[in-house]
Amino acid sequence: MGRVSRKLGLIDAAARTDATAAPLACALCDRPLGSRVEWHHVVPKSEGGTETQPVHPICHRTIHAAADNATLARIGELGGVRAIPAVARFLGWIADKPPDFHAPTRRTRAT
Repeated sequence: MGRVSRKLGLIDAAARTDATAAPLACALCDRPLGSRVEWHHVVPKSEGGTETQPVHPICHRTIHAAADNATLARIGELGGVRAIPAVARFLGWIADKPPDFHAPTRRTRAT
């Protein structure tokens, strides 16, 4: 899988399995990726995960604001994360935003 320079948000071409093609869409919201790409561990590294997926920075922050690592490990895939009510609301809101859109991300309140 690829690596991300957190400062530059660029994909390390040498680390990618296919060095000729960059990922085209965010694994969470399915919008085209912009100039910044982050790699989300589907199952957190602290829980033994190794698989990563490319996501927008705002999508990555939303995932971690909506669920803790234990919950992400229990869900085990991004389809389940999309079903979290706060993430589902976010996906409806972000759908028409440009790829490099940024806004502050707030942690959801437990009900």
